Amino acid sequence: MRQRAWTLLNWLWLGAIVGIACGSASALFLALLERATALRTDHEELVYLLPVAGVVIGIIYDRWGHSIRGGNNLVIDTIHEGRSRLPLRMAPMVLIGSVLTHLFGGSAGREGTAVQMGASLADAVAHRLRVAPEMRRKLLAAGMAGGFGSVFGTPIAGTIFGLEVLSIGRVEYDALVPALIASLVGDHVTRGLGILHTVYPEVPNVALTPGVFAKLVVMGVAMAFATVAFVELTHRTTKLFANHIPKLPWRMFAGGILLLVMWKVVGTSDYLGLGVPTIVRAFNDPTLPRFAFALKIAFTAVTLASGFLGGEVTPLFFVGATLGSVMARILGLPLAFGAGMGLAAVFGAAANTPIALSLMTVELLGAHALPHVVIVTVIAYLLSGHRGIYPAQRLWRRKHGGDALPHPVALRNYRSEPPKGDQP
Repeated sequence: MRQRAWTLLNWLWLGAIVGIACGSASALFLALLERATALRTDHEELVYLLPVAGVVIGIIYDRWGHSIRGGNNLVIDTIHEGRSRLPLRMAPMVLIGSVLTHLFGGSAGREGTAVQMGASLADAVAHRLRVAPEMRRKLLAAGMAGGFGSVFGTPIAGTIFGLEVLSIGRVEYDALVPALIASLVGDHVTRGLGILHTVYPEVPNVALTPGVFAKLVVMGVAMAFATVAFVELTHRTTKLFANHIPKLPWRMFAGGILLLVMWKVVGTSDYLGLGVPTIVRAFNDPTLPRFAFALKIAFTAVTLASGFLGGEVTPLFFVGATLGSVMARILGLPLAFGAGMGLAAVFGAAANTPIALSLMTVELLGAHALPHVVIVTVIAYLLSGHRGIYPAQRLWRRKHGGDALPHPVALRNYRSEPPKGDQP
């Protein structure tokens, strides 16, 4: 009993330290991001400088960022393999790179930045306090949870995300307490520093009749297709850029030029940056363009594939919410309901975190999202196959069932050489 109490206290204070670091970093990032977005909105001519910003960011990362280019995948690999310390410079470099990406119009999100900052700060705490390797692993997961929970204002989803994102077919419950504390404390610190998160409309109450269930299945299938399109386009575009333009600064310059052309062709700035106004619009606007989700996929794939900084979450919220809104119009469901289901399902499938995103929807949109959001998200997760935005995730058990794999396999390796008789 005494040993368990001591372990709990140890987890509590270490998790709190990580949470304070994560919450403070997220608050700074969100404040800078808000100012950068407002500045670009007021001065759209800044978008013309995106290729130049790409060269500058590329030179900085070419000179000092080789060890941190893996991003979220580097964090996941470090947790699984016990690699050497995550460089502390990951936090300021990814923060500055992400803010510049948004300032000049790149289509990216927030979660990648927050998770990487949280993990690098957590690793600094672990090394400073000389904790054991197993505790270090827990603190890294707590850093991911604290970063995610504080940047979105969803501490429970952040907790589960930090445990669920590491593996497919297994949830890392051994880090539950420090992850929960880090996420709760991080969220409290971020809010305490004056950060206000986006308020989304509540999902209306829709009775789960057989007819509605059938519509949810159709919606889940559509979200799976969108997930596959996003993941495959992003990965293939990344390889295309890397193969043809090896130098990062010129690769980002080319990506910036392509984004400029796309921006001028579509004739709107709706697909630049986070796209939060369009996400909110998806909940109540029946005139939303039917192919808004496809354009956001294209803008985000080019942004991330060419090397610009940021995450995938908010763009995937955009993709899911806009597609869900369109599907609701087709299926005769309330717009807010369809947008809410899609918002969770596409990212839940792309990140292979259906539980975390179902909980996140409840935190953001209210309890009426249950059980519908779980149905749509799980269907999208299953049908999207063994792929995702984090190739470093370890696969412990195939999504379609069967025995556990003899040993965990990184998702990137499973897709290239699946076990005999398996399909990606």
